[in-house]
Amino acid sequence: STNPTQHYFSFCSSFAMALAGILTEAEIAAGLQSCQAADSFDYKTFFVQVGLNSKSKDQLAQVFGILDQDRSGFIEEDELKLFLQNFSASARALTDAETKAFLAAGDSDGDGRIGVDGERGCTEG
Repeated sequence: STNPTQHYFSFCSSFAMALAGILTEAEIAAGLQSCQAADSFDYKTFFVQVGLNSKSKDQLAQVFGILDQDRSGFIEEDELKLFLQNFSASARALTDAETKAFLAAGDSDGDGRIGVDGERGCTEG
């Protein structure tokens, strides 16, 4: 049987590979560099750094699907907290303040989660 840690890492690397098909390593590195310190994450800056603001709706939907780890059709707070780790397994978790600010920006209907349409709203503006 596979041990849970190995499973987790293969799970993460498959996400990283899926993202690599959409974003370049340089873009991802620039995005992660911009928010290494706790409470320095700004989703608008990050999206510009990694080039998400210039991707097509289809590509954004792919990214949404990667971030929606439980396949619920929504990105919940616990998934957002680990947002950066989708880009690099060694990235930090977002702080509670960063997670709540990111959630508030994408939560268009106030239900405490980001739906596909809300996620697109995050990347515009």
